[in-house]
Formats: sequence, C-alpha cells, structure tokens
Amino acid sequence: MDSTLQFEYYFRLMTGAQTNTPPTGKAYTYLAALFVGTMVAANLMGTKVIPFFTIRGFQFTGSVGIFLVPISFLITDIMAEIWGGKAVRSLIGATVTVLLLVLGITALATVLPPAGRFADMNGAYTVIFRSSLRLTAASIVAFTLSQSHDVWAFELWKRITGGKMLWLRNNASTMVSQLIDTIVFMLIAFWRVGDHFTLGYVLGSMVPPYYLLKVLMALLDTPFVYLGVRILRRTENLKASPSPAATSGTTR
Repeated sequence: MDSTLQFEYYFRLMTGAQTNTPPTGKAYTYLAALFVGTMVAANLMGTKVIPFFTIRGFQFTGSVGIFLVPISFLITDIMAEIWGGKAVRSLIGATVTVLLLVLGITALATVLPPAGRFADMNGAYTVIFRSSLRLTAASIVAFTLSQSHDVWAFELWKRITGGKMLWLRNNASTMVSQLIDTIVFMLIAFWRVGDHFTLGYVLGSMVPPYYLLKVLMALLDTPFVYLGVRILRRTENLKASPSPAATSGTTR
C-alpha cells in the first residue's frame, strides 16, 4: 500500500467512518480533509474584520471566517446524505481534536520567547494570535453544538420525508444549526469583552445580521448539495445512506 492509500486508510480509521466504499476510496478522505482544513482556516483567519454592506449609514462588518462556516455545513450535509450520520459525527469529533490541538499550540507559541531576528515582529504576532484564542475557544464550542444538531436534524428530516426532499432537510437542519452557531459563538466571543458588549447588544445587534447573512449563504448552497451528492453517486458509484427509519426498522 503506497503512502497516499496509507494516509486515507488511517484517516478513515481515526474518524471511524463506516461507508459503502473500501478504505482505498478517495471521496471521503478528501471531503473530510477539506472539512477539517476549512474549520482550521476559519479560526486562524477569523480575527480579521471586513466591511460587507452599508444600510442607512450603518456599515455592517464581519469576520472573514463567515465565508467558511457555511462551507462546513455544505460538506457535512453531502456526507450525511451519502455516508450517514455516524461517519459525520466521527468526523466532528476528529475535527474538535484538531481544533483543540491548534488552540493549545497557538497559546504556547504566544508565550515562547522569540529569537533575536524575530524580536521586532513578536509584539504584532502575539497580539494577533492571542486575540484569536478566545475566538477559537468560542468557535470550538459553537462548532460542536451546531454541527451535532445539524447531523441530528438532517437525519430527523430524512426520516420524516422518507429519504425524499433533500432540499428540505438541507435547509431546515442548516438554518437552525446556523442560529445555534451564531448565538453561542457571539456570546462566548464578545459578551462582556467591554462595556459596550452587553447581552442585549450581542443578541440584538450582532447576532441578527450575522445570522441573516449565513441563512442567505445556506440558501445559495442548496444546488451545490445536490451537485455534490450527484457527483459522488456517479463518479464513486455510491448510493445515499438509508434513512434512520429504514435502518432501525421503524416506519414513518
């Protein structure tokens, strides 16, 4: 077994995926790697704030990480449709492990003494990465809760619809999960970081615009869910996982 196949094999063992393809299949490995990379990138780049649009003189700004979070839900919905919730839950656990590792290494890197040639840049380095520690911690908690709900809701809607109406379970599960993600993240990341960040301000002024933007992105990703599932079914000869009702022997 060459190095590529070995990587795929051990990565799949780590995530505990049970799929319809042998360990040498690449589809799950690449999607899982893309998912983990997306979440790591969202945390590392999330401290930068950019302007989005202005309404009646009020400029709405947000983290660049907001573009990556919807991609993570897109990936998990595709994977849940093909491989089922068990594989996605295992991937979520593996991703949390990676994020905790990145958080620990980042915290350690900010307290280690710099080399002489890096001394002039160490102040900026420390400010940037220390400011991301609370955001990363908030992201890990929000990620765990929202993604776990997303998988549960996706399977619930799949059981209710008898495996039909992919668009419904994709949007119904994602929209609620995005609300959970936004509220939890905003509260942990910003509540009481300053006098201005009261509970009312975070929930009333910060959560709504962020959530509405995420909902818009969720609606736009629906065609890509269908496209991803279709490609996997054709190119990898995969079938959608059976609905929870079918696997448990229950009827709807």
